[in-house]
Amino acid sequence: MNAAAPVKRLIMIVDDDQILAEFLSEVLRNAGYDTVRAHAADEALKLVSEREPDMALLDIHMPGMSGMDLAKQLNRHTTVPFMFLSGRGDSDVAKQAAAYGAVGFLVKPVDEKQLMPAFEAGLARADEIRELRRTETNLNAALAAGRETSLAVGLLMCKFQTDRNTAFEVLRDHARSSRRKVNEVADQLLAAEETLNGLHAAFNARLKK
Repeated sequence: MNAAAPVKRLIMIVDDDQILAEFLSEVLRNAGYDTVRAHAADEALKLVSEREPDMALLDIHMPGMSGMDLAKQLNRHTTVPFMFLSGRGDSDVAKQAAAYGAVGFLVKPVDEKQLMPAFEAGLARADEIRELRRTETNLNAALAAGRETSLAVGLLMCKFQTDRNTAFEVLRDHARSSRRKVNEVADQLLAAEETLNGLHAAFNARLKK
């Protein structure tokens, strides 16, 4: 039996310039992505409600709702990352894009050789942000569920001089590899630390005699 083909990542292109939208769509499809096009912001929002794309390319200047206003809607109601398409490439546009939460921006006219490196860098950044959000959600849920997990995370942070997310990920991964719950591993870790502290005190007492 043949293995199922991997699901392609979906990219939404929102631009009222049909020639540019078709060009971007063709380049992305040739690079292995699925694409969907919208010529206006309201059409884009309808498409997003049916299936959230992995990335949206938004033209800043469109009739009706602008790309900036569409970005606000995506930020408010979805988790869709986006890049802006702009006719200007100066620092003001870059700052404006960053302020709206864009993971990058492409300058028109878009050159095929420049498109994919910029696009894939933006997609990689979007994936990093998505993973951080997922990890933070898991971390907050775990810490809320048990005091032991919180204490164990703090212990690992202190022992290995690391941050909260990394400490939790190591604790979680160890629990998964041993097919146990996170709080069970946390209990074991805290018990081991208590035992070591007791032995440390006993050794110190013996040395003082």
